[in-house]
Order: sequence, then C-alpha cells, then structure tokens
Amino acid sequence: MTTTRFAPSPTGHIHVGNLRTALMNYLIARKAGGTFILRLDDTDRERSKQEYADGIQRDLEWLGLHWDRIERQSDRLDRYAEAADSLRASGRLYEVFETPTELDLKRKKQLNMGRPPVYDRAGLGLSDEQKAALRAEGREGYWRFRLDHERIEWPDGIIGDVSIDAASVSDPVLIRADGQVLYTFASSVDDVDMGVTDIVRGADHVTNTATQIQIIRALGGQPPRFAHHSLLTGPQGEELSKRLGTLSLRDLREQGVAPEALLSLMARLGSNQPVALRMSLDELAEGFELSQFGASPTKFDAEDLWPLTRERNQHLPYEAVRDRIAAMGVPDEIAPRFWAVARQNITRLDDLSEWWTLMRDGAAPAIAPEDAEFVAQALALLPPRPWTDATWGEWTAAVKAATGRKGKGLFMPLRKALTGMDHGPEMAELMPLLQQVRAA
Repeated sequence: MTTTRFAPSPTGHIHVGNLRTALMNYLIARKAGGTFILRLDDTDRERSKQEYADGIQRDLEWLGLHWDRIERQSDRLDRYAEAADSLRASGRLYEVFETPTELDLKRKKQLNMGRPPVYDRAGLGLSDEQKAALRAEGREGYWRFRLDHERIEWPDGIIGDVSIDAASVSDPVLIRADGQVLYTFASSVDDVDMGVTDIVRGADHVTNTATQIQIIRALGGQPPRFAHHSLLTGPQGEELSKRLGTLSLRDLREQGVAPEALLSLMARLGSNQPVALRMSLDELAEGFELSQFGASPTKFDAEDLWPLTRERNQHLPYEAVRDRIAAMGVPDEIAPRFWAVARQNITRLDDLSEWWTLMRDGAAPAIAPEDAEFVAQALALLPPRPWTDATWGEWTAAVKAATGRKGKGLFMPLRKALTGMDHGPEMAELMPLLQQVRAA
C-alpha cells in the first residue's frame, strides 16, 4: 500500500512552501487509495510549541488535507534510543567531541588545501581512554553516522537519476551532545517503522536523501521512492525564503484567499499543466503526476491567488453562503437575490458586507458638476418604491425622453448617483435591492 507523510516542525506557522510538500504527498496517497500520515517533527523541545502544532492541524483541515493518522516524534524517543544502540553495535554510529570552532578550523584548512570540507573522521580513532580524558576536560560527546564511501543512487521522481559520492559528504550528526535526536535520524527511523513508500520534498533535501538512504538500509529497511520538487522564488525570480513569513497559510486564510484557489495553484505550479480552478481534491488528484513537474526554480506570485479566489466565490451556491449572509443582517426574503447580484462583483467573501452596506444605507453619490442638473431632473422622475426588475429600464427611458440624453451619457451619471461607483451589478438587478438612495 502507498504510504506518504508530511513531517513539519511545530516551530512556526506553515507557509506556501510547506504546503507544496504536504499537497504532493497527500495527492499521491489519495490517488492510490493509500495512507497519508501527519508526522510532527517535535524533537526540538525548546522551539516546538503546542500552539504551532495546533495551527498546522487547523491549516490542513481548512484545506481539506485530512490525515489518516497523526504521529509525534516526541512520543518515540525510546524507539530512537533503541535504533541508536543498534547502529552503535554495528559500528555505524560513533562518538565525536570536536567543538564548532575546531570543526570550522578543519574546514578552512581543507579548503585552503583545495580539498572538500568533509569531516575527517578523527573521532573514529579515539580510544576509550582518550574519550574519558576529553570528558574529564568538560567536553560532551555527540554522535555521527559512518557513511559507506560508495556512490548513493536513486531514480528521483522529478529530477531524474541522482548519483552522489558518499565520500564527498560529511558523516552526518544524528544525536547532539544534549541527547536530542536530529531530523536526519528520527525521520529515517520513522520512515522504516511506518512503512513509508513515497516521499516528496524540496530540492534542498537531496543531500539528506543520500545519507538517509544509507541510514535506512543500516536499520534494515527498504528506502522509499523519493522525489524532490523545485524551490519557490518570488515573481521576479528573487529568493522567497525571506518573505515566507508573510505567506503563511494562516495569513492567507485571514486575507480571504479561498482554499480551493490555493490548492489549485499549488497542485500545478511548476508543472507543464495549466493552472485552473478545481473545486475538489479528487479533481486535483485525478490529473496529478510527478512526471509533469520540472526541477527548475518555480516562480510564485501571491497575486495569482486572487483571480482563482474570485472564480471560486462567484460559483458558490447560495446554500454555501446562507449563514454568512444571514449574519450580515440581510433579510431572508431578499437574501438569495442579494447573493445572485453581489456574487459577480466580489473577490473575497468579506466583500459582501460592502455591497450590503451600499444596498441598506445607500452610497455617497458621485455627481460631476456638469451632470448635477441632469441628475436632479432624473431623480425627480424616479418612481416610488417598490422597485422591480423593470424599474431601471422604465426610468431611464423616461429620463431619455425628457432630457434627450442617451448611451453612456445617460446611464453612467445615474449609476454613479445611485451607487457612487462607475461599475458594479446590472442596475436593473440592483435597483430592487436598494433600500435607500442618498442622492434622492
């Protein structure tokens, strides 16, 4: 069975870059009828917060990305300790004591000699007596995984065949001196134990994948299928990472972005398929293929979300907005008609309140000085309420006959006098909903 996972760290709010990873893994599982796991990478006790874990779940639920089960790495510390003991016993996990300053000096020396800045494995040669002496000095040991110096290869689902020489990569640190299990290790143990078959993540994880393949094999597991999607840039190709804080899913939701708009964009961005609004995840899954995506950096422009949001909102049935409209105070007897008229003139659903305010209270008239006399004459011809669908046509015909005006010179000043705007719904549809006309 296909099993995928989304493994965010609850150290902040998830953003559009995280969503791309979550959505791809979700769609793979959805399309195959498999399992999608939400796995909280919360082993960093200082930075991980419950409020962020709750926020991640709210964001995914808002989008309809429902997980089949949730796992927390903080609940699995005993399992990581057991796996670490196994790797120590097999000689793949070894203790080191270098300080960050010492490592930096080693890197600089290697670079000056024209060598790659790879850890020299000095820790492997330490005797028990030397380790005890280092501890007596106050040093704390931490643990590295000994890579087999061979080529690590895999057929990547997006970027194609990958081959990395393990000798060009430092043995990764898996456990810190304070005992904290790091991502590279905990993730590998989890992927083995949870039977993860497919992993999609950002291209910045390619080197991690190479080391994790060896860790997974050392743990007796079978590496899953990997695919690395391109990283997002700004609309001009600029680095997006500095702006991601303003592109959190929480903030986009509060701005009024529709979930279907966000999903429709992120499910096709960077692929050879056109972005088009899809109203369900099943529709998105149906046309989703990793092979459609490219490896080049992908431009993301948040402004592209608004046309999709507008299209989604304008296609919602009245039943979907009934409660929102009722909460605004729109009378039940005109609420369906209000939605039918206002829906074509909104982007965000919050825009509905502005249209109801205009219809209920009237708008400040926008009357050009040269039109003042004409508007006054026209308003004198305005029939009394109730107004119907025919009122606008009958009124403008009477005004045309009385003033000789026609076309834009007739209709635009009257629209602006009644609504304060030069655009909006068809006036014939709007007039029966106008509760007041401030120009009259």
